[in-house]
Amino acid sequence: MSRRDALTRLRDMLDYAREAAAMVQGRRRQDLDANRMLNLALVRLVEVVGEAAANVPGEIRSKYSEIEWPEIIGLRNRLIHRYSQVDFDVLWGILADDLPPLIRALERIIPQEEQNPAP
Repeated sequence: MSRRDALTRLRDMLDYAREAAAMVQGRRRQDLDANRMLNLALVRLVEVVGEAAANVPGEIRSKYSEIEWPEIIGLRNRLIHRYSQVDFDVLWGILADDLPPLIRALERIIPQEEQNPAP
């Protein structure tokens, strides 16, 4: 995978994570139960974050081990394959607790990767 492709994946993670974070602003956990379009949209956004993470090269994942790559990718797999068993309490916790630090980490990592020329 080229450096450009890796940066695209990192940017995808950031863009979709930001979109999910914006979507939950001012909302409550109960909104996931009451608003089918909201829960479907959030599940999809988190799936895409996980899919993009799965396509980030291993050397970049190793370099930024503070990101919980296996958990992000595993969540995507659980959402895709167990779509009828999504626990909205768990999803809400991820959106509220895990997404903001991921966004901050990606906002730091992407400029570093943009500045480092490919070997």
